[in-house]
Amino acid sequence: MLLAPRVLLALVLGLASTAAALSPRVSPHVRHESRRSLPRGWTPVRRAERDSVIPLRIGLAQSNLETLEEYLLDVSHPESPNYGNHWTPAKVAQTFRPSPDAVDTVRSWLVGNGIHAARVRLNPSGGWLTANITVAEAEQLLATEYYVYEHEESGHKQVGCESAYHLPEHVAKHVELVTPTLHFDAKVKKRSSKIKVGNPGAGPVTPKTTGKIQTIFNQLENCNEQITPICLRALYNFAYIPLAAHKNSIGIVEYTPQAYLPSDLDLFFTNFSKSQVGERPNLISIDGGTIDVGFGGFDINGESNLDLQYAMSLVGKSQPVTLYQTGDDLEGASFNTLLDALDGSFCTFEGGDDPDQDPSYPDPFGGGYQGATQCGTVTPAHVISTSYSYDEFELTPAYMQRQCAEYAKLGLMGVTVLYSSGDYGVAANGGICLDSEGFPDFEGTTFAPSFPGGCPYITSVGATQVNPGAKVTEPESACEQVIYSGGGFSNVFAMPSYQKTAVHNYLTKYPPPYAAGMYNTSGSRAYPDISANGANYAVAVQGEFFLVYGTSASSPVTAAILSAVNDARLAIGKKPIGFINPTIYSDFFKHAFNDIVSGSNPGCGTTGFAAQPGWDPVTGVGTPNFPLLLAAWLLLP
Repeated sequence: MLLAPRVLLALVLGLASTAAALSPRVSPHVRHESRRSLPRGWTPVRRAERDSVIPLRIGLAQSNLETLEEYLLDVSHPESPNYGNHWTPAKVAQTFRPSPDAVDTVRSWLVGNGIHAARVRLNPSGGWLTANITVAEAEQLLATEYYVYEHEESGHKQVGCESAYHLPEHVAKHVELVTPTLHFDAKVKKRSSKIKVGNPGAGPVTPKTTGKIQTIFNQLENCNEQITPICLRALYNFAYIPLAAHKNSIGIVEYTPQAYLPSDLDLFFTNFSKSQVGERPNLISIDGGTIDVGFGGFDINGESNLDLQYAMSLVGKSQPVTLYQTGDDLEGASFNTLLDALDGSFCTFEGGDDPDQDPSYPDPFGGGYQGATQCGTVTPAHVISTSYSYDEFELTPAYMQRQCAEYAKLGLMGVTVLYSSGDYGVAANGGICLDSEGFPDFEGTTFAPSFPGGCPYITSVGATQVNPGAKVTEPESACEQVIYSGGGFSNVFAMPSYQKTAVHNYLTKYPPPYAAGMYNTSGSRAYPDISANGANYAVAVQGEFFLVYGTSASSPVTAAILSAVNDARLAIGKKPIGFINPTIYSDFFKHAFNDIVSGSNPGCGTTGFAAQPGWDPVTGVGTPNFPLLLAAWLLLP
């Protein structure tokens, strides 16, 4: 008599347990990423239509990121027994590959919330999940609201969520980034919402000019008026003949429409390095990169001409220079476009490219580059210099952190990555600052750091000057002509261990006279790391010479000097210097820099920070003294 009820009870319990197993896991939604304010020029105009379809992309968190700095220090700190034992690309990819658990958890969440499994695709490398879903589905998944935003100047419209999006707690730990959500472009172009780095004035690092030069000087006594290659050689005791050019490599990055003119290169060489007339950089076109942009002028040719004229003349005729010309002249490019080509794993790791920030190939608008996005097709040079950057407030932390991790991976592979620190002192591009709440404001008084200058895994290069009326043999000061060396403290990245002692020394001995709210005093990444001259460069542009200023000059000059160090090490069977920051901050290298102790980097209604003995947030550890740097690096394994 009791058997039937017991069987019934067992069936009920069994069905209940089966339903529980099949039902989606429920956990509270937590804020995953937020935006404090809209980028300049964007305004919401209406709610997005609920049946509109958007391409949802979920970037999966990489494995082992918590030990990234430890790995990097192991191969780049001068006291490490593994100094110089750089990783292979395969080891890098294997170490940081997203876990199967991340894939399974995120996929189950999507399917459990009504997104059919057939709609969810995993990229071949396992880096990100994608699904075409409606706005209504996205709003339910992310606990947010989507709007159509319009830019006041271009009229371009873009779909994005309001101020934040949310993920279930058990899913959030497996996700780095979701798009399209909060990410807007830092520079608007008419046809597309992607960041186009090469646009004139697109970031805080673009060269400035005071006009044409009527008379060219090429004597050391005139270096306070015009900087030419002989001035830089004298300033930094730089004399070197390559011994292993076939093993060595140096790369200069340019973003279309920025493009060099071959005739200007010859004009420059005719005046300053006659043996190089006719020499050209080895052009590697990335995603349609071209120098044939159909128009010119200082705003288009100034940056590329400056970088190549000085990098090539300083390394000399026997050392080839690679030009990474990135993006076509329609769709453009972002820093991630370059990273895609240098390391194929980045195309997919943690979501890889962000369709709201980075250009898409083939060009969806037609007329541009029609090939596929290049992933891992370019071997990175031992030293890579980039004279472009953004402001931190323009990008979301997740976007910057993902990109910063990629620079660390390049460091693991033995690549030295240099970026100009910025030309507006403690302020952002155009002199804009932040208000007390962290919002961009031309009347603000809070300092606005740049990116990637604040990334701890690149080497940030500030600017110095030969003082007016001074001899080339006299000490330089921080640049205070036309531009101010970018420097300060990141609002996103924590201070790396390699610079803690140097920064503590500066803040203790020379405390800045500002309230805590004017810059980040919580212990964040400080920059720049190193510096080089950035004032009064003679640059050939469109058949004439211009007087040019900027940390845009400082970075390629530093790259040329470091490339010579690599050459000397490679010639005796040693490895390239790779990520240099742990080395240049060490006691072993203190004597190898010209300490800059005068000048400052004004901005935001202040005098900025002051250059002082030792490291400072204006000129870093100083300018290179080549013979001392060379000797010190040759002593390392």
